[in-house]
Amino acid sequence: MIDALYVRLKTDSSIVALTDLVGKEMVSPWLEVTQEAITQFADVTGDRQWIHVDTERARRDSPYSTTIAHGFFTLSLISRLLRDAVGVVEGGHMSINYGLNRVRFAAPLPADTHVRGRCTLRRIEPIDNGLQATWDVLVECDGATKPCCAAEWLVRYYL
Repeated sequence: MIDALYVRLKTDSSIVALTDLVGKEMVSPWLEVTQEAITQFADVTGDRQWIHVDTERARRDSPYSTTIAHGFFTLSLISRLLRDAVGVVEGGHMSINYGLNRVRFAAPLPADTHVRGRCTLRRIEPIDNGLQATWDVLVECDGATKPCCAAEWLVRYYL
């Protein structure tokens, strides 16, 4: 069952079995996180705290001297960063976000900076009609010494 899932790799468009990626780190290209995107996230979620949306006040009063992305905004990027780092999992019926075992926001994500994902497939476990993959994802901010997010993410792939 597990061998029926494969990945069309982002790096060179070759195809490999998902199981062949266990233990391998894959890195996404840099992605810009703009103030506009942060503001749109604030509007959708209703979390319009000044540290995220008020650029003048953040410049004046924030320890970061700029606005920063919401932690949940940063977390929401892991789906795209994983796809950009790894490629597309094919051969299944659907995939779902099954949840997170662990999430940490070790550093802020300032507006108008770039992030990338370092994604490692830790393990694969069979489930009814598919498999569950555990991905370790680090979201790095360009120029920062610590990742702005570290997550252990569970994705279920159904055949």
